[in-house]
Amino acid sequence: MPQFDVVIVGAGAAGLFCAGRAGQRGLRVLLIDHAPKVAEKIRISGGGRCNFTNREVGPGNFLSENPAFCRSALARFTPQDFIKLVQRYGIAFHEKHKGQLFCDDSAEQIIDLLLKECAAGGVERWQPCTVAAVRPQAGGGFELDTGRGTVQAAQVVVATGGLPVPKIGASDWGLRLAQQLGHAIVTPRPALVPLTFDAEAWAPLTALAGLALPVEVSCGTGKRRTRFLEDLLFTHRGLSGPAILQISSYLDPAAPEFQINLAPDTDLARTLIDAKSASRKQLGTELAQHLPQRLAAAWLERTHLPPTKPLAECRDADLQRLGQAVHGWTERPTGDEGWRKAEVMRGGVSTQDLSSQTLESRRVPGLHFIGEVVDVTGWLGGYNFQWAWASGAACADALKPTTALA
Repeated sequence: MPQFDVVIVGAGAAGLFCAGRAGQRGLRVLLIDHAPKVAEKIRISGGGRCNFTNREVGPGNFLSENPAFCRSALARFTPQDFIKLVQRYGIAFHEKHKGQLFCDDSAEQIIDLLLKECAAGGVERWQPCTVAAVRPQAGGGFELDTGRGTVQAAQVVVATGGLPVPKIGASDWGLRLAQQLGHAIVTPRPALVPLTFDAEAWAPLTALAGLALPVEVSCGTGKRRTRFLEDLLFTHRGLSGPAILQISSYLDPAAPEFQINLAPDTDLARTLIDAKSASRKQLGTELAQHLPQRLAAAWLERTHLPPTKPLAECRDADLQRLGQAVHGWTERPTGDEGWRKAEVMRGGVSTQDLSSQTLESRRVPGLHFIGEVVDVTGWLGGYNFQWAWASGAACADALKPTTALA
């Protein structure tokens, strides 16, 4: 029966990185994935250019039932550490927005880097190959029933990712295994996902589909209030764009109300009132100086104000009401686009059952969980890839190089 120091299940970002790093430490590593191709999520990320990290990463950029859990791994493998690896492979990259780093050429370069790291570590890869069972052994170690026969391993790493984008092979295998072996699961739900609204209520806004603009979006109250300044995109079914993807992770499923400021850089009511004395324009024309024309027309209709009325004749109270409608648009989605369109999964294997230092299970010695399968969810913008690298590194550095199995 083949024996390995570690079997890693899942050849995505976290699994590949962990495998290469562990192999280069001298461990005998087997990497298994049920898909014929590695790292499909990397391949399609960032419009095919892979937003592989963010220069500014901290625990505050992640959601978890234990927000401090990610701190240790992130501190020990930083964005600069991965950037150095990218530079060592001669991959050109650029900063696109708010610290987000993308390949100049293609996401395939990151995949190639990871595969070369695995090759340098002598990692054995089985693809496509399924894992039907993982059995902890009384004397330590594990037996795994795979599509290529039974293998033994001193340690097992689960890097099977989350549930988004099922068409590229997303699976709940890691969550089911964790549950079978006694781990708590934080209920998974789509995150970084477009929001949808009641079709009848949304009908007046369907004409805005395709329109994008920078906004401030927020939810929560007091210390729990969260806000983002990002672009919003109107769709036929609701709202998308970075602003909506970001706030979607923070919405309370029981009360998913949130607010949008459509003109965050302008005090619209004050600006319109001040312009009354000098402007000869109609209200609709004046408003279109501050909002996209289609949006201006829609908001005048929502507030029952005539677009052809001269601005000079508009009551201050009506302009105040218009300003409040633009700066304080409140919505309550009826749903979201689900796993099909979600970027990541919120929830997963509970961090209460894992070591923040090693990502090892507190319930099953030698079993580790890394990457998206864990209840750690990053913001949009390279944060989730950095969690994959950091959690993979923390795990790889903790694995023990021994093939002495019971």
